[in-house]
Amino acid sequence: MEFKFSATIIKGKTAFVSFCPELGVASQGKSEKSALANLKEAVELYLEDEDVRKELREAPTKKAKVATIAVTA
Repeated sequence: MEFKFSATIIKGKTAFVSFCPELGVASQGKSEKSALANLKEAVELYLEDEDVRKELREAPTKKAKVATIAVTA
């Protein structure tokens, strides 16, 4: 079964951080491309758990919405 999830990428000081908000899975890489590839691998490993796959089949996740917020600090 194929699942599609959102991914965000943020450039940090030394690496790009990738995050899948629907699953709470994160990874990193030296480039955006490697950060996404590493995130894909991390998600695939996460989905190896039969309980996780069963939960997703029973209640599919909704695509995450990325929004911008403004704060005063």
